[in-house]
This record gives sequence, structure tokens and C-alpha cells, in this order.
Amino acid sequence: MPKNLCVGPPDRLFMFGGVGLASALAAVEAHTGRPTVWAAAQYLSYARPGTLLDLEVIVPVTGKYNSQARVITRARNPDGSDQEIITVNAALGSRPDSPHHQWAEMPDVPPPEACPEMTIRWQRDPDDMNSQWDRRVASGSFGRDRGLAPPSPDGIGRLWVRPNNSDLPIDRLVLAVMADFLPSGVGNAMGANAGGNSLDNTIRYMNFVPTDWVLADIRIHAVHAGFAHGRVHLFARDGTLLATASQSLIVRIHS
Repeated sequence: MPKNLCVGPPDRLFMFGGVGLASALAAVEAHTGRPTVWAAAQYLSYARPGTLLDLEVIVPVTGKYNSQARVITRARNPDGSDQEIITVNAALGSRPDSPHHQWAEMPDVPPPEACPEMTIRWQRDPDDMNSQWDRRVASGSFGRDRGLAPPSPDGIGRLWVRPNNSDLPIDRLVLAVMADFLPSGVGNAMGANAGGNSLDNTIRYMNFVPTDWVLADIRIHAVHAGFAHGRVHLFARDGTLLATASQSLIVRIHS
């Protein structure tokens, strides 16, 4: 596990949850030869930098057009034992000659070139996963500005997102990582310097078109009993809905 795929305090880095989901999807898509339709990750534990991961792909059902699969990710411990850290269930496939419609509409926001960069206020390793992404604030309070505005009346915040590496295509795997930016909307919703740790991440893929930026339309539905629940729609620059994701997370309020 390389450091540039990890987040957290410099002395306690751990693999970003979306990276774990993306790696599982890469494995199961390579195994089945089919694109992911839906996938749900349950995060059980952490993987630290330098940890070796083993991914086991299980495909109990394979049909003419779709497969049902599971991926179990285990971290190898120094003593030679292993620990299950992520379980992913997924459906894969495509059905030919099917109709296509989209009712979800991309909100009206300024283009990424007109939006300020999201800057980070917390202590971090300069080479961690945050260094791999360009994020622009289309609406709401994020990063250094979270907690400086009152609570959001609707729980909505929006970010334009793209990889810093222009040679990295925005595909299903990259979208799986982007979906895990949803916790960054907790501080905006609460009007507090707050974030969270993902318990799960469920992503559903729609139509795909090439795009240089993705709009993450984040909505936190509710915060209760120490947990937050929300969803994020991922739109191409032209308004095409690429994917929608949802998750629950442990709320962390920082001083």
C-alpha cells in the first residue's frame, strides 16, 4: 500500500476507503470481463502504508448478461496472519439494445475554472492521497473554510474534482474513489469543522462519457447518534450522470 493512496494524520496514515473499493472493482472486472453496474463496500478495518493486500474474487452466479460477485480484501500482518479489511459485493454486466434515459439534472454551478481551489486546514503528509487531486468548491464550505459558515439549510455542497495526473482517465475506478469524497460534505452541512470515517460505500454506475472534470453533488441527509448519512451524484461536465453513490459514516468533530 503506497503512501500516496492513504489519508489521515502523518503518523497514522491509512488507505483511503475509495481506493479499497476501486481496487476490488479492478479485480472483479478483470476476472469477469464485465463492467460494474453496482457495488457496495463494507469497511471493516484499516490498511497502513507498506501493507501487502490480498484480494479474493468470488463469482457465485454468472448469467448471459450479468454476474453477481464478491471481493474480500485482506491485509497481511507482520506475523504472517491476515485480516479481512474490506468486503465488496457487486453486480456486473450490460444488456444490449437497452433504452437510456436520465432524469437527474446537474445543478447550475460555475465551471471549475471559475471556482476556488479547496484548501486543507488539517495536518497532513504532503505526499498523501490529497496531493493526487484537484478539487474546486462550486458551492458550500469545504476544507479550510468548513466551520466558518452556518449550517447548510439543505445539507448540499458541491465540488468539481479531477485527478492531478492528466494521463489518468476518469473511468469507473476513478469514480469509485471520487464517491468517497462524500464525507467532506459533513462539515458544510453541520456548519462545523467536521468530517468522518466511512462505514460503507455503495456506488451505482450510469452512462459514461469522457470528461475532464466531475461535479460531485453532495447531500448529507441527516446526522444522528454519531453517524451521518448522505449521497453524492457524479456528473460529467456536460451534465451526464456518470454514477450515484451513498454511504454512512462516523462523524468526527475537530477542535
